[in-house]
Amino acid sequence: MVHMLSTTAIAKELGTDTREMFDRLLDTGLIVRNEDKWELTTAGRQRGGIIRKNAKYGEYILWPDSLAGEIHEKHHGNGNLITATRLGKHFGLPANRINYILAELGWIKNDMKGWRFTTSGKRLGAVQSRDKASRVPFVRWPESITNNGALVAIVNEAKGESSNITRNQVQDNADEIGFREKFPAKLRATDGHLVRSKAELLIDNWLYPARIVHAYERKLPVEEDLYSDFYIPAGNVYIEYWGLESDPHYSTRKTKKLEIYHKYGFNLIELTDKEIMNLDDNLPRLLLEFGIKTE
Repeated sequence: MVHMLSTTAIAKELGTDTREMFDRLLDTGLIVRNEDKWELTTAGRQRGGIIRKNAKYGEYILWPDSLAGEIHEKHHGNGNLITATRLGKHFGLPANRINYILAELGWIKNDMKGWRFTTSGKRLGAVQSRDKASRVPFVRWPESITNNGALVAIVNEAKGESSNITRNQVQDNADEIGFREKFPAKLRATDGHLVRSKAELLIDNWLYPARIVHAYERKLPVEEDLYSDFYIPAGNVYIEYWGLESDPHYSTRKTKKLEIYHKYGFNLIELTDKEIMNLDDNLPRLLLEFGIKTE
């Protein structure tokens, strides 16, 4: 006979509070909130959850006692779990910058005042948590994440160490190499990105306080060696700033890049000096076309 436990009983068994346990069940898709009560989802029923009624407590949910072990394994099976604060201490960066980098990588996404893991983050062992006092969501990670090559590369770039290593390892396009050599990334934006022009600095410093997660010079997922000026994961949108319009060599490069954007049907926002002069009006409008709302 299957031994059934209430959510409160499972919380006590795992040494956590009941609200945290409901949050975990919500995050894993086993329950949903309907007005003033919790209800089982299809996944929750498949996992063995059942609704019971009591004259004193009304409706409540019971779970197979094996669920407690599964939750414990999910949240602790990867060894010690660390927060963005711990990651920041490890890499020598503030916790908010670490979260921003993790979002650039597509491992977490902004949720109200906090962060939630994405499918990619989950594959890396991310565990969803909430602050007990504020209820703000945050993500914890297995300690092994500190050795992840993609994370280390972007952290080094943010710190100004070997900023172009990963790009140059795969960069064999002579025009792109020439452009990067002619215009090295020396201007540091507020979020730590090193950019190549004052216009790019204005764009980056507009996106960061607007809480729009973005990457600088992200390689497009195509066979051609093409790097966007900026990439915004939320809308899968690329941003290109077109300067030096009077330079024939630059115009040729621009034409080649646009051909590739159009070939693959990528979402693209194009900015010129005209838009740069008034980003507060232009960027919100252009971003909204791709479903990205600004505060």
